[in-house]
Amino acid sequence: MAAHQRHVTLITRDGCHLCADAERQLAALSEELGFQLQLLDVDADRARANEYSERVPVILIDGAEHGYWRLEEARFRAALQR
Repeated sequence: MAAHQRHVTLITRDGCHLCADAERQLAALSEELGFQLQLLDVDADRARANEYSERVPVILIDGAEHGYWRLEEARFRAALQR
């Protein structure tokens, strides 16, 4: 599947410096690789907060959890190629 067909979600929280770092990195990679990036506030949904609150930022690729806390760029790029 080509990168431009992929959908990446960043589960984030206001005031989270790791979230801001991940958002900045993913926005740049989105421009380069052409995937769709969506941001979701972990605190806007109780079920989401229950699942992810302690691990933000959380990165999902096509709805599946890829990683959390820090973006590992090489691993992320490899996952998009699968």
